[in-house]
Amino acid sequence: MAGEGEKRPVLETIQAEGADEGCVTFVMHDEDHTLGNSLRYMIMKNVDVEFCGYTITHPSESKINFRIQTRGEIPATEPLRRGLNELNDVCQHVLNTFQARVDEFKGRQEQPMD
Repeated sequence: MAGEGEKRPVLETIQAEGADEGCVTFVMHDEDHTLGNSLRYMIMKNVDVEFCGYTITHPSESKINFRIQTRGEIPATEPLRRGLNELNDVCQHVLNTFQARVDEFKGRQEQPMD
């Protein structure tokens, strides 16, 4: 366990002895259902993924155990990386759309009334 002042890793990997690279549990620190559920959704859309799920270890701990099991030869890190990138793209689209609507609304407020 990291002591005071020590920097702990944001992401750790746990792999069962003898398991291949297609079956890995990732421990994500300082995360909760917000990332866990949305990332699980994005990763499960990948046809190479056989299983993806997460658990919150304990309500007082802010970390999740995120498990990915793939079909075939690809390592579990690939769907994780792809899922994170796709989730980032979705979040960026939502942010851009929201900002455009805010700017549009502000533009209407600044126009003089006839």
